Amino acid sequence: MTETVMLIPGSVTLADWRRVYFGADIVLDEKCRPGIEAGAETIEAIVTKGDPVYGVNTGFGKLASVRIGQADLATLQRNLVLSHAAGVGEPLPAAVVRLVMGLKLASLAQGASGVRWSTVEHLSACLAAGIAPVIPGQGSVGASGDLAPLAHLSAALMGVGEFFVDGMRVEAEDALARIGLSPLVLGPKEGLALLNGTQVSTALALAGLFEAERVFQAALVTGALATDAAKGSDGPFDERIQKLRRHLGQIEVAAALRSLMQGSAIRASHLTNDERVQDPYCLRCQPQVMGAVLDLLRQAGDTLGAEANGVSDNPLVFSDTGEVISGGNFHAEPVAFAADMIAMALCEIGSLAERRIAMLVDPVLSGLPAFLTPKPGLNSGFMIPQVTAAALVSENKQRAYPASVDSIPTSANQEDHVSMATHGARRLLPMAANAANVIGIELLAAAQGCDFHAPMTSSEALERARATLRARVPHLNDDRYMAPDMEQAAELVRSGALAAATGNSMLPLVAAEPGR
Repeated sequence: MTETVMLIPGSVTLADWRRVYFGADIVLDEKCRPGIEAGAETIEAIVTKGDPVYGVNTGFGKLASVRIGQADLATLQRNLVLSHAAGVGEPLPAAVVRLVMGLKLASLAQGASGVRWSTVEHLSACLAAGIAPVIPGQGSVGASGDLAPLAHLSAALMGVGEFFVDGMRVEAEDALARIGLSPLVLGPKEGLALLNGTQVSTALALAGLFEAERVFQAALVTGALATDAAKGSDGPFDERIQKLRRHLGQIEVAAALRSLMQGSAIRASHLTNDERVQDPYCLRCQPQVMGAVLDLLRQAGDTLGAEANGVSDNPLVFSDTGEVISGGNFHAEPVAFAADMIAMALCEIGSLAERRIAMLVDPVLSGLPAFLTPKPGLNSGFMIPQVTAAALVSENKQRAYPASVDSIPTSANQEDHVSMATHGARRLLPMAANAANVIGIELLAAAQGCDFHAPMTSSEALERARATLRARVPHLNDDRYMAPDMEQAAELVRSGALAAATGNSMLPLVAAEPGR
């Protein structure tokens, strides 16, 4: 059965947004209705009175000084949406669009946007029916809201553009008709409320965070398995070392690694006869590097959690005083910084793992057969998968340059400083895919390395992980077509199945469940 998340505006947890991203249904808490209606009544009173208020009866941006007559207010909002639907590029993934819709719903439902309850119901009905607007991925600079992509969402609600329906692109008006909806007719300010906000950049950053979390957890498993494959020491994971450094992420990562390796016969076999004094950093410094990654991801998660529960359109309606105040909540600088942090974290997860792969294929460092093949020379073994991992790591490094330090003025210099949050967040899913492929290659290499230690086994947790892989990918004796093996391993990483197979409750989460 599909999970259901109760959307209580302003109080949605990161764990709930994770559920939405991975397919949970959304039900809006109807207790928010009076607040929404009060905001709409405030806008109606302003229209009746006729005082100039930005976005209600004026032009937009540089044209804010142009007054619009009451007879043209509906046309004003429609024109705003259609003129701003100027995105380009490949459509955003459906899972991301569902997040965008949920985030927009959570924002509008706080009553500060001045939209009508019927408009909120219209968006909610589209979500419930599983239809997702086709939103081109490029065209936002993350400043005056994600204008172009959110305009495409808004246009679809109005019957213009397209929806994804069961994976197929369908004309918007036809898609709405299939679920019993007429095209949305916008009231005063509603077009501006729908297309102003950070929901696209925030959704993309959240998606990147949730994918990074799965890659992170899998990398702890493959890192522990690689340590066993290289007959590395678990001494550097000692709890006393971590407590002296005082970083929570480091302490948790070391505890997870100790738990993963507990009871390993491979480790026990060389406690007394190993001449090595210290392991390479890629093994020894896992708590320090991966702990810092965990702390960074959690910091990004805190920022995105606040953003997801906030209201980021403009101007904002305060129904208790009848005021509409113009500000800058649409500026996505917090999201841009969070996206940059996630990008750096993904870079380091892959970079450290690639060094472990390189160590395992080097017989001088690992003590294993060259390139992890029983017949090196005749076979190349894991020679080229390591090259692929190196290529993916370098690609992620190139993508990790901070987007938040860039800015380009727009709208005739009215919007003279922008965040580039959407650009920064949009790169995260490809970066997470690259990192997942690197961790998948490490899984193959580490499992192969442990095979050479038979009949000795690793810990129960790591043997369960290895068995999960071996159910799909057999041991590599002679060279074979490698790409399918790599895809199977990467899928175990992306799906969370590898981490789940260990049965290890100590694997830390970025967005913790309540009570954990």
